[in-house]
Amino acid sequence: MPIVRFVREGRDVDCLPGAILRDVALAAGVELYGLKGKLGNCGGCGQCSTCFIEVVGPSRSLPLTPHTETERKLLRRRPQAWRLACQAMVEQSVAVVTRPQTSLKERDALVDDALARELPAGTTRAALELARAAEQEALAAAEAPQADQQTE
Repeated sequence: MPIVRFVREGRDVDCLPGAILRDVALAAGVELYGLKGKLGNCGGCGQCSTCFIEVVGPSRSLPLTPHTETERKLLRRRPQAWRLACQAMVEQSVAVVTRPQTSLKERDALVDDALARELPAGTTRAALELARAAEQEALAAAEAPQADQQTE
């Protein structure tokens, strides 16, 4: 399973491939929202642009699904590494900084430390889907002889 490394919080959280980053953070008790987002957010519908995260590391675009049209509109004046957590699905392990719009003391040192520790790639969604398909084929093959015996 992929791991989401929350740099600001110093936490690693396991998740399933294809999980929405916002859901992963909230389920783990990670605070995504600044003051504006705490007072009112859209609940993950991609309308308020308060669940900013910054993807850090050398492969910034690979671990998450591509930017959605909503993100392209709402983040057009923000750095390319910023995403909306409600719009990004985790494909591979990733390191992120929550609330990048707020100051973080010693940010660069925290990011360097987070990236210095190995981040396992985890199981990708494609690999998980292949494993599920193989499991379903095995179940179907096991059920086929039983069906033949019942008809005899």
